[in-house]
Amino acid sequence: MTTSHSVVLVADPSPPRNRVVRRFLRHRLALFGVVTLLLLVFACVVGPWLLPYDQLSIDIRNRFAPPFTGLHFFGTDPLGRDLAARLLMAGRVSLMVGFSAMLVSVALGATVGLIAGYLRGWVGATLMRIVDAFLAFPSVFLVLVLAAFIEPSPLAITLIIAATSWMEIARIVEAETRSLRERDFVLAARLLGSSHLRIIGRELLPNAIGPIIVAATLTVAQAILLEAYISFLGYGIQPPLPSWGNMLNSAQQYLGSAPWLAIVPGIAIALAVTSFNFVGDGLRDALDARSEER
Repeated sequence: MTTSHSVVLVADPSPPRNRVVRRFLRHRLALFGVVTLLLLVFACVVGPWLLPYDQLSIDIRNRFAPPFTGLHFFGTDPLGRDLAARLLMAGRVSLMVGFSAMLVSVALGATVGLIAGYLRGWVGATLMRIVDAFLAFPSVFLVLVLAAFIEPSPLAITLIIAATSWMEIARIVEAETRSLRERDFVLAARLLGSSHLRIIGRELLPNAIGPIIVAATLTVAQAILLEAYISFLGYGIQPPLPSWGNMLNSAQQYLGSAPWLAIVPGIAIALAVTSFNFVGDGLRDALDARSEER
């Protein structure tokens, strides 16, 4: 008498969206990043209203007060201004620049990548050669050149950073679009007579949204770093409007006598950039179906 054993494979009945969320929630560093970013954004939005000092209030008698002196939780700067108030107001500016630059970069990069990947031919080749030409120059060099000739303001810095950050997104989206354009749903849309614009907007873009979201998250971190870099060098956002970068610029001459002036904004930049990178890694793993097998 023989006994046969059969293996029954049961597919996961949960919707794909639920599986993505479940994979993301298993990524501990990504959860840490989300919580940290939420706290950071909440502090920057609400915090200045809760502090007893205004970010422009000058108190010469309390110059260079160390952290936790009275109600100066992070100390004061060379003019006696409360460092916590300035840090949170600077966070508003730096985060706003980061998010805004990301939106512009994603819009431009995704548009170029979708058109180049779908149309291919001379149109796609020309667009990607333009992308390659921009990528041939270091982004930091391009940012500094543009910032040196443009009147610095949050809007100008945002556009400068976006103008030097969209190329990586374009390459990612172009590669994803090339793999999608031969799929059955795209071929079916062509047979039904759909226009190129409709195929790109209704078929390709929704299916390429995963890599775009991951690239967008990492672009925010890159934009915050670039803003801090050019502001630290004096070409970015100018005082009295604070940003994390120009706070570091103002603190460099006091590193020996008042190191907290540089440590506090440095920690804020490190937390924001690291958290965005953690979230990007978590989204990449969550949107990758192969991570379910690990």
